Amino acid sequence: MKDNARVLALREKNKSDIKVLVVAEDHRQRVAFSDTVRSCGFTLIGCVSRMQWQEKSELSNIPVDIWLIDSDYDDSVATATLVSKPAAVLVGFSQAPYLNEAQQYAKWQRKLKRKFAQLLALPALLDKPVRKSDVTEIDWQYVVFLGASMGGPSAVKEFLDNVPATLPVCILLAHHFNQTMIGTLPRILNRHNDWGCEVIASSQRLRAGQCLIAPIDKQIVCDSTGRVILLEQGWSGEYKPAIGQLIKNASDAYGNELINIVFSGMGNDGSQYLDLIQDNNSQLWAQNPALSACPSQPQAIIDSGYCSFIGSPKELAQKLSDYIGERQQAIHAN
Repeated sequence: MKDNARVLALREKNKSDIKVLVVAEDHRQRVAFSDTVRSCGFTLIGCVSRMQWQEKSELSNIPVDIWLIDSDYDDSVATATLVSKPAAVLVGFSQAPYLNEAQQYAKWQRKLKRKFAQLLALPALLDKPVRKSDVTEIDWQYVVFLGASMGGPSAVKEFLDNVPATLPVCILLAHHFNQTMIGTLPRILNRHNDWGCEVIASSQRLRAGQCLIAPIDKQIVCDSTGRVILLEQGWSGEYKPAIGQLIKNASDAYGNELINIVFSGMGNDGSQYLDLIQDNNSQLWAQNPALSACPSQPQAIIDSGYCSFIGSPKELAQKLSDYIGERQQAIHAN
């Protein structure tokens, strides 16, 4: 459904001024819609399930240019779309593949972009997507995922101080931290080293020499092309951010290009899905519990039976340098 007059008016707007609202029941579908809308440069004012949409009364007061509906299109939804006077309502979509299924996901995303391009007369939306190998600044070859909690800042800091920022790695850190204090963590971690540390505040791409810190209040999802996608919803479960959830997601996305390291912390977050990621050949290391301010988190990793290296933060840093050096030599030898 579309309003031709409003579509013509919409084509005169800047892309960032085009407001899109997504109502979809499936979580994977919402992630894919959110990623695609943002990659087009539009403003996503909401990406919610039907129940969440009904509970968020403020959404009914925001002008919407385009609705994407992958839910029951009954009288209540139809009435809401008419009241908002959008330029278009797009309904009916195939199931989005998982983000780590790069080719299938790109095909699904291109199909949705084609709808936008035709609607808005914006053929540039169908330009060839940027790939990791096409962007010179994205020169990482390995992803290092760090998980930490109580006692973690000093351990992670010592690790970063001993890892050269010139290695072909990007670092993703999930640290259980106070929401009001998370902004201080980059200053703590990048003092006296060359790592660029920042809390993730928007969807972006991984870069070598950078340490991205998962936010406390919003989920992130990684994909195989090196994107870190910031979602609107918060973390589910007791731990925020959810280290175990991120280890599983990163392992699915990066496979044997991923090195997971779990540092000092309380509880067992990080050990929930380890039996599911072994086929991906991702590395799993842990800080020596005897050298941890809080040993239970690295001990849970060790007790899983999947941990292949245990050491101090400095030893873990040296192991990383040695491991990457050995991998590089093997590649050149072939």
